[in-house]
Amino acid sequence: MTDYFYAHQLRIFDYPQWAQPLREAIRKNMERLAAENDIEIEFVRSKKGLRKEQRVKQILEKRGEEPGLVCLLSAMEPCGTYKPWHDKKTHRTYLKPDDGKCLHYYAYFIDKDLGLCYARVPTWCPFRLQIYCNGHSYLARQLSQRQIEYRILDNAFGWIADFERAQKLADQFSVERLHRKLDEFAARYCPVIQQFELSYHWSLDQVEFATDVVFARQADLQAIYDRLTRVAIHTVKPDNGTRRGHQRDQRARARRRMTRGRRAKLEPRESCVPPAWGHGMTPSSKSQLDAQ
Repeated sequence: MTDYFYAHQLRIFDYPQWAQPLREAIRKNMERLAAENDIEIEFVRSKKGLRKEQRVKQILEKRGEEPGLVCLLSAMEPCGTYKPWHDKKTHRTYLKPDDGKCLHYYAYFIDKDLGLCYARVPTWCPFRLQIYCNGHSYLARQLSQRQIEYRILDNAFGWIADFERAQKLADQFSVERLHRKLDEFAARYCPVIQQFELSYHWSLDQVEFATDVVFARQADLQAIYDRLTRVAIHTVKPDNGTRRGHQRDQRARARRRMTRGRRAKLEPRESCVPPAWGHGMTPSSKSQLDAQ
């Protein structure tokens, strides 16, 4: 970001004033999308008071599974940002990575190929996007388009009329196609990035690989069902979830401390801040992307 400011002859300490119109552009774009789809933007005041997934599920039960925008939610959440900084020792003035808080929009939508997705869009520069999609939803859409019957149990396939064709469709999942989709979503929900003539560098932060095991006959499963449930009962204890959550919180706090420590010692050269939750990150130029 510092390099961008110097290249465009912008004053480093004008960063907040420079970023303000971009925030308004994001807000107006979301309001336009809401008006075009005849929906309201719902503000989430407390994570405990409203689970986003439950709200989306309620809307889908009435709306159906047609492609398009499902709902728009907003919430105040932490974000990465920059603050103007002048180093008295080196006499350098630059934009220093910092932690902040801003309004985020959650755009839930159904893509004709990927199924239900969401884009998390911050309203403050550098506009790091987070985009989620589910591989099961992708495969389900492909099966429906080819009129192959299937049955989904929670987030797994309980039965598919043609497993061989389903596996071939899953194997055809293309990274290049996904990249084009992500660029398309970024242009739709965060159009301000286009004025910089930059593109996003996409990374994967959280990926789950699923193997759905389906038994052709109930008798085959019945033979081992008692052992499976017994092992699950004795292995997974009630406090495991709490302990894992506590350990994740500890690791997250440790990472934040380490990051702050590194930031104090690093000489910011610019460019991408380390990825957060793996989606679209700080924009980087096309030439940088090609070089990577």
